[in-house]
Amino acid sequence: MGFFRVRQGEAKRVAALAIRDRRPYSCHMSEPNTPVQQASAALRALFEPTPLQRNDFLSARYGAEIFLKREDLTPVRSYKLRGAFNAMRRAGAAPGAHFVCASAGNHAQGVAFACRHFGAEGTIFMPVTTPRQKIDKTRVFGGGAVEIVLTGDYFDQTLKAAQDFTAAHGATFLSPFDNAHVIEGQATVAAEILEQIEGIPDIIVLPVGGGGLAAGVTSLLRASYPETRFVFVEPRGGASLREALGAGHPVKLPAVDNFVDGAAVARIGDLPFEQLSRFSPSDVIVAPEDRVCATMIELLNIEGIVLEPAGALAVDALRDLDAEGGLEGKRVVCICSGGNFDFERLPEVRERAQRWAGLKKYFILRLPQRPGALREFLNLLGPEDDVARFEYLKKSARNFGSVLIGIETSSPANLEALSERLAAAGFDWRDITGDPVLSEFLI
Repeated sequence: MGFFRVRQGEAKRVAALAIRDRRPYSCHMSEPNTPVQQASAALRALFEPTPLQRNDFLSARYGAEIFLKREDLTPVRSYKLRGAFNAMRRAGAAPGAHFVCASAGNHAQGVAFACRHFGAEGTIFMPVTTPRQKIDKTRVFGGGAVEIVLTGDYFDQTLKAAQDFTAAHGATFLSPFDNAHVIEGQATVAAEILEQIEGIPDIIVLPVGGGGLAAGVTSLLRASYPETRFVFVEPRGGASLREALGAGHPVKLPAVDNFVDGAAVARIGDLPFEQLSRFSPSDVIVAPEDRVCATMIELLNIEGIVLEPAGALAVDALRDLDAEGGLEGKRVVCICSGGNFDFERLPEVRERAQRWAGLKKYFILRLPQRPGALREFLNLLGPEDDVARFEYLKKSARNFGSVLIGIETSSPANLEALSERLAAAGFDWRDITGDPVLSEFLI
């Protein structure tokens, strides 16, 4: 589609020299004033380039050089400001211009911030179910430049209301990813990497939701780093890019798990897919939501880095790359796309992380209704096993009662041993930890 142009022969020649010398270079050597460079320069009125930081903890763990591109450190704590700002700039944003978007998260905050910067008018549609914290942050970023409209229980309803409003008022609708100038703005992440990294990355790991960030970054960096491997990461409950690559065209997922809300998209964008269709399903890693929680907790506890679930996807994918044997000695860039995390969600994140690590399980125990039965069960617990939940559900028969019990421990082996002891003692029990229906209803 021609978003990012470079003379192919010149790019290959410079790439070969750079690979030989293990030094960085930029695709703009032959075109010193590309649209992406213009967008990047314009962004400096809002914030300095986000840091590209070598992470010693992850580098030591994986025997590699792991760099984090910290998009969680923009003024709105996500990369979304880049695309919103650039699309407005390209549309000639000025006082009196009117922009509309539909978003319950980072895109809304980016649009609000950019509206305030340009002095433009913004109308931001958000679902009625949007957490108050996100509404308040969007309002703060927009100041008096934006109006927030809460409508619809589901995003599809909110999106339709925003598009109808746009048509009725002659405003400009800003898609979070299916817009050429939004993609161009997200490509400024890649422009900064070109200037910041020493040497050539072996792997670049990108989170994917609607695909705007991945399309922008790969379109720019593939010309600069032709031998670099690009890896895409989606949440298990929203793997729309993988499905689209398998089908050869964008498809709508029948259901989406919204836990990784910054990347849980039912259908990859049409424009991003045009840029990403050259890749294969094997280039996509699908990350389990509970494992993403473990990565978030680890980065928070060890590194003091606060990432939202989507922001942790790229780091989480290192587990899979390491299991493939593809990390040792490599130079890897992980793009941390955002850090808008509501700490009210921390108990849920910790819970899911423990379940993924095998440190917490939930059982439904059929307990005999006789003196001493509960003591017999408690005596089966190991010295490091802790009862985190104990609740009678109902009396299932005259002589038995069902109990919901949660056990926390320090090692997965402890819970395996407890299961063996329960079976040997003749207790009737069922592990419901991995049952999504029962877990959602009871836990």
